[in-house]
Amino acid sequence: RAAPRFMLLIRAAKLIVDETREFLCVIRDASSTGLKIRLFHSLPPHRSLAVEMSNGDRYPLELVWHEGEFAGFSFGSEVDVQRLLDESHGPFPKRQVRLRINLDGILHSGGEALRVAFQDISQQGACIESDKWLLMNELVRIETDVMPPLYAKVRWRSHPRYGVLFEQTFKLDELARIAAPLQTGGHPHDAPVQPEHFRRI
Repeated sequence: RAAPRFMLLIRAAKLIVDETREFLCVIRDASSTGLKIRLFHSLPPHRSLAVEMSNGDRYPLELVWHEGEFAGFSFGSEVDVQRLLDESHGPFPKRQVRLRINLDGILHSGGEALRVAFQDISQQGACIESDKWLLMNELVRIETDVMPPLYAKVRWRSHPRYGVLFEQTFKLDELARIAAPLQTGGHPHDAPVQPEHFRRI
């Protein structure tokens, strides 16, 4: 508490659990010794924790307190809080937070329907693997068991991987609640988010 704290209205990040599972969270305030985050679900069981910023910078954490969807953590050692909050540097500067997920879907393209696998997802798009060669800027529809149909355009390709940009974006809390059960092998407790809950680009 002696370290100056920086109050943040919202700063999206990932809580890394046991180095393999990723959960979307929001940093509410931070200092050189720790931070407070909001999850959109209960804190998962864990052996180790870290926070990863959208630019790829990662910081080990130790749990101090936990109440509902909020939790306080301390860093293993003091960090440069200015660097923590400045996401214009690092491996992926100024990039949206992307979650690695294990999710299959059905992609509709050119009158064909084929199975694809998600590699990661963000509020605006995803990386998928597809056996079919997709065209740049092609509009596709992707159906899954946990989301409404996703309409997206192909923005980059390195077959069999493709980057797609959603026609409608996710709200932060919607994506967090959909993605969390996929990290634990479960299914969302709530009904799938309906299309009208999405915000157009």
